[in-house]
Formats: sequence, C-alpha cells, structure tokens
Amino acid sequence: MHPSDKDTKMAIPRPPRRHPAVLSARTQTRQYPVVDERSAGGLVLKIEGGRPLVAVIARRNRAGKIEWCLPKGHIEPNESAQTAAVREIAEETGITGKIVVPLADIDYWFSSLDRRVHKVVFHYLLEYVSGEITVENDPDHEAEDAAWYPLKDVANILAYPNERRVVGIAMQMLYPDSYEVDDRYGDYA
Repeated sequence: MHPSDKDTKMAIPRPPRRHPAVLSARTQTRQYPVVDERSAGGLVLKIEGGRPLVAVIARRNRAGKIEWCLPKGHIEPNESAQTAAVREIAEETGITGKIVVPLADIDYWFSSLDRRVHKVVFHYLLEYVSGEITVENDPDHEAEDAAWYPLKDVANILAYPNERRVVGIAMQMLYPDSYEVDDRYGDYA
C-alpha cells in the first residue's frame, strides 16, 4: 500500500500558548484617574447703536484650528462661580461685566493622555460695564482674539453646540415672543 493511499488527516496547528499574566495584562482595560474641573464664564451683552452685541474670543483647539467661543475659565479654590465668571471674562477680553442671571450649566466628560476629566461650566448672562475688548492681558495667553459680535448672529460662529444652546437660552429670556430653543441641535430657531 502506498502512503498516499492511506487515510490521513492533516492537523491544524494551534497558536502558541501564552503565559496567563501576559494574557490578563492585555485584556484588562486601563483605568485612568478621574478629575473634576469647574469653570465659569458667559455671555456679556453690550448695546451699541441700539444693537445688542456679545463678547466672544478665539482660541486654538487641540488640532491647532481657531474656534470662536464664549469667554470662560477655571474657578480658583474658595472662589464662587459668579466671581470666577466676572474675573475670567475680564482676563480674556479686557471688559468688565455685571452678572444679571444664570443661563445654564454645561456638564461633560473628556479624556487626556493620563486622565478622564468631568467638567462643569457655569454660564451667566452679564451686562457690559466697562473696558475695551482685547486679549493683551490674558494671563494664560489662551485667547488669540476677542471681538464684539451681533447677538442675533453669534450662534452661527460659536464652535460648540452647548454654547450655541446657551445663546439660545439667552435669546429666549431676552426675546421670549421671538425665539424658541431647539433642543435637538442645541441651536435657537
């Protein structure tokens, strides 16, 4: 009988066995520490020539692109959110505002290379009091530009949907018969 005539089975090779410690290290998910951050800022309104204007700043995102947003920053230890909002707006824009009413709190999560961050940002509606708009005195040099922008159009330039929603809430408070908040998109209609 010829060897090729025999009924032979071909074995399928098994993958090599790994040491259990190596296997468990690869299958476990990495646990990052969670950090809570709180910031405050808001929408500063100035009436010029009968037209409401809002102070906005330009910052670079992580990809290096310019994004327009509402001025805001970290709340210092033992500082209230209201005090931080007024201080941060003054630092980033050069203008002083007086808080009129709270608008909204934005609560979100993001990850960095070494931690997960739970952030809450308190937004207020402020009335312009004094100052010239500038980024020259921003201690962190985060704001690259600052400008007054028409309230009715400001949501169109803001980078973040949550901030557009804050503008929508302000519009609804200021002009209750003219604007409705559209929660599906975070914009106002």
